[in-house]
Amino acid sequence: MVQLVVSVVLYFVIFFGIAFILNMLLRKTWLMACLFPIVMIFIIDNVSFISYFTSTGESFSALGDRIVGLTIADIVILLSGFIGTIVSGFVIRFLRKSGYQMF
Repeated sequence: MVQLVVSVVLYFVIFFGIAFILNMLLRKTWLMACLFPIVMIFIIDNVSFISYFTSTGESFSALGDRIVGLTIADIVILLSGFIGTIVSGFVIRFLRKSGYQMF
């Protein structure tokens, strides 16, 4: 249980920070929220990126099996990362409305 709480906080903070930095540098507020599903696939899947192009059917089949096999704890941890990206977008919007200009 302690590991779940630590993981949730860690994923929230990591993805908040990554999304915040990308928002500052690229000035695209919701970029990381759109890219999060791709990042999530890289986190949960153990198939290389190139195999999605070389053996497409097998790779997506393995990905589907991994997604179906996720436990509730895994889903909660991944959702906390997604919530971190969403909160980062709202924080950036608030800061830009308040007059702060980052880079």
